[in-house]
Order: sequence, then C-alpha cells, then structure tokens
Amino acid sequence: MIFVFQVGELVRRKGSVGEKRMAVKYVWEGAIPLQIHLHKSEVASHPPPPPALVLAPRIGYLPLLVHLIKPYFKDSLPPGEDSIWFDYKGLPLKWYIPTGVLFDLLCAEPERPWNLTIHFRGYPSNVLIPCEGEDSVKWNFVNSLKEAAYIINGNCKNVMNMSQSDQEDLWTSVMNGDLDTYTRLSPKIKMGNIEDEFSRKASVSSPQSRQGGTEIDVAGQVKTARVPVRLYVRSVSKDFENLEDVPEMDTWDEISYLNRPVQFLRKEGKCFTLRDAIESLLPEYIRDRAQRSGEEGEQRTTDASDVSQETRGELKLVRIQGIEMKLEIPFSWVVNNLMNPEFYLHISVLVKEPQR
Repeated sequence: MIFVFQVGELVRRKGSVGEKRMAVKYVWEGAIPLQIHLHKSEVASHPPPPPALVLAPRIGYLPLLVHLIKPYFKDSLPPGEDSIWFDYKGLPLKWYIPTGVLFDLLCAEPERPWNLTIHFRGYPSNVLIPCEGEDSVKWNFVNSLKEAAYIINGNCKNVMNMSQSDQEDLWTSVMNGDLDTYTRLSPKIKMGNIEDEFSRKASVSSPQSRQGGTEIDVAGQVKTARVPVRLYVRSVSKDFENLEDVPEMDTWDEISYLNRPVQFLRKEGKCFTLRDAIESLLPEYIRDRAQRSGEEGEQRTTDASDVSQETRGELKLVRIQGIEMKLEIPFSWVVNNLMNPEFYLHISVLVKEPQR
C-alpha cells in the first residue's frame, strides 16, 4: 500500500484533529505486499509449492502472520517440530522489529512484492532471540510500552494499572489494526501529545496537551519533552547516487541501533524540526550544523573546512512509516502522526560512513 497523502500539505493545513486522525489512519492502514517462499531445504512435496502472497501491516510483526502462512505450506513440510523464522536474501529477520521498519531499513529501493523466505526448521539462535509466537510478540509490545511510559512520564504506573481486559483489548486492537478501539483505550495510559508547532499559541492561562516533562508555556522560555525514539542507522562505505545502487546488507553488524529519547527543545519563534532531532542523535552526519548556528563556519580556515567535509559522514536517507522525510518538517507533527502504537518513533536512516 502506498501513501497517497502529501505530508507537507497536511502540515500547511494547520493540523486540525480531523487531519491528524487522517494521517494516523493512513499509518495504521499501511501495509507491505509480501511474497513468501518456503525454503528449498524444507520442501517435502513435488512439485514445490508456489509462494504465498500476504499483505503485512506496517505496524505489525512477522510472527503474527504465521497463522496465515503455515496452513498454506502445511502439506509441503517435513515431519518435525516447528521453529519458525524469516529471512531476506539470507539475512535472518529480527522478529521484534515492526515489519514496516524492517522493510524501510533493508530495502533502500522499495521492492514490491517483498520477497521473503520462511523457515520451519533450523532456528538461528546465534542471531535471533527465541520467539514463542504471539506470546513473545505481545511481551515485547507491552515491555516497549512500559519503556515509553517511563521515558515520557518518569514511571510506567499507568501501564501497570491498566486492567487485564484493557491490556488484552489494546493488544488485540494492534494485532487487528483496529484504530477505533486503540484510540478509545490508549488515553488511559496518559502519554499525552506534543503540541504541533504550527498551531501553537503561547498562553500561560491555557495549558496545552503535550508529552510529560514539558515545562510551563511561558513566552520566551525553553520548553522540553522527552520523546521515545528507536533509531536504526545503516552505514555504507561507498557513496551512491541512486537508491538501487545501495549494496545488499549481509549482516546485522551493518546496523547501529540507538534506543534513546530525543530531548524536545522548544523556543518561541523557532521550530524544532526533524533535522534538530536527528542532529541530537547523530551530530556527525548533519553537514550544515555550523552554518545554522551562526557565523561559526566563517571563522574556520578554508583548509580546515575542506578536511571536515571530506572526513564527515553524510546522511543520505531518512524514512519513517515508509515516507522519505524532509528534515525541515516540524518534529511535533512527526511524533504525533507517525509514532507506532507502543509510543515509540521508529526512524530508519541510511548514512555514508565518514572517511577515516
């Protein structure tokens, strides 16, 4: 499924509740067409079965598709106990990363359908942590939800205090892509929202809804919030002009994983952008940092500037929910509209490594 809305246009419309709802709805409906092949070493029938075609929710997880895929291949499987896992071009896929994030990270040039291989034997325990199906995925989701609550509110008691039935319904809404039920239940966790920069009006007497940890809205005062972010950094050593020229990934060692909150800094008259957020996490890859901070760049000698440009890495691509993001977009809009259901913002970036 391809996003048909223009992010910039939604931002320019002042971010009404209805428009935010529309953006979130597109995120929840986002899906990736998969073509699933049974690994040839596990084919016990002749002829081998054709691949299975599945539409995978972006906010979902690969193990949650097994109940659809296993019946399709059951007559072709050898006897034995199942230990199910997926790979992409020989790379075992980490089941606890949302499917959409895996796709954004591994397919610089989007591949549709996305060709994956399913295995029912030979679980690579040296690469993947154990997965016991839906129970493991649910545990991972709830644990991430608690982590996000702690980052935002300083504790996770709102998650812990949810009734068992509400927790089950919340998880079921994520599995089934039921945005209405999720929207009804998620306010009980009391995570809040960051107020959109372009619709904000500074007012001491009218407190606004925003993330925990935000300071009082006083004109001219810096206001802060902590935003849960999972940043996936894929590094390549050689430069490239087109995405189809990006080399295939052979090992997870090529990915740097940062589970770190972004300190949302807000000043009157200045918009905190996606560029600012990524710069706080990866300052070595933002080329024009000195130019944006004043005249610092002019004080350097030409030779030193040339050396810096040669040795500094370069940010080549930023993707969130399948969207190639412009760095100037307000970070508040990104957080409020593109965050995953466990209240983490997953950002996939492709960088060219700095020369040593």
